Amino acid sequence: MTATGYAADLGSYLDVDGLRTFYVERGSGVPLVLVHGAAPGACTLVSWQPNLDPLAAAGFRVIAFDQPGFGLTDLPADYSMEYRVQHAKAFLDAFGLERYHLIGNSVGAYVAARLALEDPRVDRLVLISSSVLAPRGSAEADALAREHSAELRAFEPSLESVRAMTMKTLYSPDLVTEDLVRSRFEMSSGQRYEAQVARRSATPQRSILDDLPSITQKTLILWGNNDKGAAVERSLLLFKLIPGAELHVFDRCGHWVQWDQSERFNRLVADFLGGNRSD
Repeated sequence: MTATGYAADLGSYLDVDGLRTFYVERGSGVPLVLVHGAAPGACTLVSWQPNLDPLAAAGFRVIAFDQPGFGLTDLPADYSMEYRVQHAKAFLDAFGLERYHLIGNSVGAYVAARLALEDPRVDRLVLISSSVLAPRGSAEADALAREHSAELRAFEPSLESVRAMTMKTLYSPDLVTEDLVRSRFEMSSGQRYEAQVARRSATPQRSILDDLPSITQKTLILWGNNDKGAAVERSLLLFKLIPGAELHVFDRCGHWVQWDQSERFNRLVADFLGGNRSD
């Protein structure tokens, strides 16, 4: 079944800054907010599919939302990264959370880091595979990121292009199922593709490299050794910028650590955040 086909059963909507914003809420306990990335098809029901239920079962109130112009959330008038950060803040304000843990994947890690720096309610922080957030590193690392960015900017939606893209996103080809391909295709076509095109000319994110040493939250960085866009050397550079951070690098793992190493990811995150697993 495609993403929109089961959205009515799995999620809800909330008006945030005038945008009908889709979100999924599972479990009870300490709130844990998930922020997806910005690649074509990235959204709650695709990016976090292997993690929502296990993290809820580990003792968290899992809250994952679609950012403006992604997934099942309305298209915004402002496609800048700054607006996506502001929308995330407004979403969290609408929930009235007193404290919450935070996980960000890829570009979503930039949003998560901004929230950690600007919102004292953030408790612990998990950052996954983010070239946007990390220092540029060597010429080779920079070239890899530029090539990956160019491929994403040139993306046009079709089942074939989504399949090829997902084969690069993930290390394990067995995970690139027809169900995943079709769901990611649906979430990257139509108005969502129009939003992707609009983001290309939007104001880019401002660098926060100089601010990262000011992060006070306990931080876990997760990275895939086989990431085809975010070189693993960048994970160490990011690690060195955040005081007291922990770094875990997975072999046989691509850009979506939460997919390629989902079982280990869910366990590590639950342990780091202090979940109440029964196993």
